[in-house]
Amino acid sequence: MTEKESMDNVTETYQPAADKTPLDPDLEDASSQAPLRGDDQATDREEGTEDLNAPPQSLEEKLQAAERQAQENHERFLRVAAELDNFRKRKEREVSDLRKYANQMLLRELLGVVDNLERALAASLENSETEGLREGVEMTLKELLKIFDQFKVTPIEAHEQPFDPNHHEAVMQEPSDAFPPNTVVKELQKGYMLRDRLLRPAMVVVSK
Repeated sequence: MTEKESMDNVTETYQPAADKTPLDPDLEDASSQAPLRGDDQATDREEGTEDLNAPPQSLEEKLQAAERQAQENHERFLRVAAELDNFRKRKEREVSDLRKYANQMLLRELLGVVDNLERALAASLENSETEGLREGVEMTLKELLKIFDQFKVTPIEAHEQPFDPNHHEAVMQEPSDAFPPNTVVKELQKGYMLRDRLLRPAMVVVSK
């Protein structure tokens, strides 16, 4: 046997057999999935890049949004201005009423004085010896009525007028052939108005 043939036999004798042991399935899955995870990360990076590269809001859209906001602010301003105007008018009316009717209580008390003076005058007409007293009472009554006129206090017309529950206070009824029903036939006490407000109703007798 030659030297070459001996070396070939040694090589055939010590040639290792192929490893037939299968790989672990988990390792195979991990090995197969590793490239996929890399692809997913690349996809996420691409999506994030797309978000950053999204086109900004257009000028027309910004203008429309600003116009809507301006319209809302204008409407809010108009509401507040209307509320302030109503408040101002209400306060002006309150002050005006206070000025016009501030002396209402005083004038109501003076009405009793006028009543007494009128009664005194009516009694003096029956006795001529009290002429001086009658003249003095007349002068006093004129002064009081002048004060009433300055404060816009006016008497209510009641005699022979249709009964008005807003201005008349009926204390009794009596039959009458001269007047239709619900007519004032007697005025027991005068009523007065303070401007357009009732100061005191007239005390009257009404026909039935």
